[in-house]
Amino acid sequence: ALSISGIPAMREPFEPLFPWAVKVMNTNRYRCSSCANAPACTLDCAEDIERKIIAEGPETVAAVVLEPMQNTGGALTPPEGYFARVREICNKYGVLLVSDEVICAFGRLGEWFGCQRYGYQPDMITFAKGVTSGYAPLGGVIASDRLAAPFIEGDGSVLMHGLTFGGHPVSCAVALANLDVMEREDILGNVRRNEAYFGEVMEELRDLPLVGDLRGAGYFRVVELVKDKETKESFTPEECNWLLRDVLSPRIFSSGLICRADDRADPVLVVAPTLVCGREELAFIGEVLREAITYAAAQFAAR
Repeated sequence: ALSISGIPAMREPFEPLFPWAVKVMNTNRYRCSSCANAPACTLDCAEDIERKIIAEGPETVAAVVLEPMQNTGGALTPPEGYFARVREICNKYGVLLVSDEVICAFGRLGEWFGCQRYGYQPDMITFAKGVTSGYAPLGGVIASDRLAAPFIEGDGSVLMHGLTFGGHPVSCAVALANLDVMEREDILGNVRRNEAYFGEVMEELRDLPLVGDLRGAGYFRVVELVKDKETKESFTPEECNWLLRDVLSPRIFSSGLICRADDRADPVLVVAPTLVCGREELAFIGEVLREAITYAAAQFAAR
């Protein structure tokens, strides 16, 4: 898992890691050099996957692992046609497509799984977090019939892989109860009904100083912060640390809002409200962010 991760701070203490994880382009249109002068996305981010498969040798590539919406970097949404092309590439070379849904599954994007939101069929889905709404620890893997068949219909061989507490009945019971509540109270419907409004609330921040990009879907939104809106210049590490940890985070928290100030890539404010939030709470989020970003811009200008 660390080998396929792109977060240096999490990798470094454990290096050297498994060496055969190859990274591909992300879907950050705001900073995409391939699409910078194009009127629309060129899908070069998807084509990069094919280039890397060919370069490595298709017979050596087991799987392509992607999030429906990439968390690191801040809610990097896939362009239209991206996953259709990725699925096509995986089929062409006999490579599995793994959908990492630890964050996106169970309502965050308004569907049970992010792959449903973006219309693709993965071979495997990994999940955690939302399956229990955090009330108990549980993660899992869903495999397609084709992948499961050898273990179900084969010679009786067992996949010798597991954890001491794998399939723990208490966590599984919590997950079932949680999913029952989500269905009964139409939690996913709440996200879908309010998604457009939440997008409008966030879009109203675009005129503020320091706001470079606004992106996301469902109840997963991001504000990317920049030093210069015209050039998209980001902050130095020292400036970023000061802005996020000394100014924005305490200002936002003291106003009654919890959101994530993330600088693992370019600095972003990640807003992922609970799925039961209505328009009153979403409007409050916008008000707090507007005040905090305005305050931070004034503080930065005065440095």
